[in-house]
Amino acid sequence: MGVQSHARYVVYYSIDPEWWESMDMADALHPQTLLAYGMNGEELPVGFGGPLRMRLPRQLGYKNVKFINRLVITDNLKRFGKGLGSAAPESGYAWYAGI
Repeated sequence: MGVQSHARYVVYYSIDPEWWESMDMADALHPQTLLAYGMNGEELPVGFGGPLRMRLPRQLGYKNVKFINRLVITDNLKRFGKGLGSAAPESGYAWYAGI
């Protein structure tokens, strides 16, 4: 089935139920964006953010979530949290944290 053409965002959740983030599809598909699940031929250790870690070098650090346990691809961020796009803007930070 794959990703539908109207998908606009990727929402990703940490094991910590209070922390989640999102990015637009342009950042998700950017060649510098990494979704790490392994290291040196083994599963990604917890000490390095396993089981799954998001790395967005073009964004500020709080977008780089460790310990990811769920990914959602969606066309609208309004139904997640308070509808601001992630936990960061709910605490006063910007949703887009590009550098």
